[in-house]
Amino acid sequence: MGNDRTVRRGSPPGGRDDSDCLVAAVAAIYDAAAAPDRWPVALQAIADYFDDIGAVIYYRRDDGSFGTIVSPELCAAQADYEAGWWQHDIRASRSVEYGYRVHGGAITDRHLITEQEIETHPFYREFLAKHGLRWVAGTTISPDPKIEVALSVQRAATKQPFTDEELHDLTRIGRYAEKSLRLSIRLLDAELSNLGLREALSRLRIGVFALDSLGRVVFSNPAGESLLDDGLSVVSERLTAAQPAARRDVERAIARILSGAEEDLIADPLPLLVSRAQSRRPLTVYILPVGAGRTPTHDFLTHVRALVLAIDPEMGSPPDPTVVRDLLGLTLAEARVAALVGSGLPPREAAERLGIAEETARTALKRAFSKIGVSRQSELTGLLTRLVLR
Repeated sequence: MGNDRTVRRGSPPGGRDDSDCLVAAVAAIYDAAAAPDRWPVALQAIADYFDDIGAVIYYRRDDGSFGTIVSPELCAAQADYEAGWWQHDIRASRSVEYGYRVHGGAITDRHLITEQEIETHPFYREFLAKHGLRWVAGTTISPDPKIEVALSVQRAATKQPFTDEELHDLTRIGRYAEKSLRLSIRLLDAELSNLGLREALSRLRIGVFALDSLGRVVFSNPAGESLLDDGLSVVSERLTAAQPAARRDVERAIARILSGAEEDLIADPLPLLVSRAQSRRPLTVYILPVGAGRTPTHDFLTHVRALVLAIDPEMGSPPDPTVVRDLLGLTLAEARVAALVGSGLPPREAAERLGIAEETARTALKRAFSKIGVSRQSELTGLLTRLVLR
């Protein structure tokens, strides 16, 4: 806070020094920027500055999802709160009713609740009392325009209410948290996007798009951007197909993955073939979920909920064996042979290109024929032409 800050509360217990606690809190806040899993530790450092029990970050995204991150000492109370007491949180409902989400400064109980309500309301008498809590100080912060965030400090029933000076301090500490959270969001989004990018670069000329929970594009690599208006398009920040014939399928597939259904998270990813205006060969599009098993911290700090991989097949080259595998239900070994033979190579040359014996290639091709219901190379070529090579 600087030199304008005066010492409050008299001599702190155990020789505690306010300036040391402030430095520790700010250091913990900025440590969490590069290591988001340390936010519970940072919240405890904020609470320690006020000599209080714990602190909470509450967030609400513009897609309606919400959640909390709490310091370790508040885990039991938070579990109880989430089990049903949130429905009786008079402080939260009043803060919304009175418009304190856009207040800008810190508020506390006296701004929201009467003294009589503090003494009689079940939220105070039963829930807070059960966990040794009574007073709260909260401030809103804005690390991202698509997320509403509140930072609160929870105080024990044995202590006095928050003073105006403490509310001022919390407002200023909130600004440190805001800057750090903003950096956390950018770093973690970049981390997840780059992870998808590294995987994507194992394929030739592959486009990568990272989508948030509403299907908005928050990251795209140059290969992906080159496919816009040639198979894919971004409309109102959302990824879709450029051609009307494929638009519904792409949007439905994205919506299904973003719904987070368990069966979609664990299902084998299947490709969508997206027609194009500038090429006879369609794009092959995979839509993959991001974040199965995320921690609450990761769920808050990253926008990315899905990765879209768009494969642009090269003209004159065999189809991608992984696409043939996924479309036709083959093994990868069978698909490698089928992709080459279906693009016109005789089995012997396909075997040479793959570095396997001709007999091995013919055996794999026979299994592929049986699975997909064809008996001749010309039929396989026709099938792949309709599906992939058109």
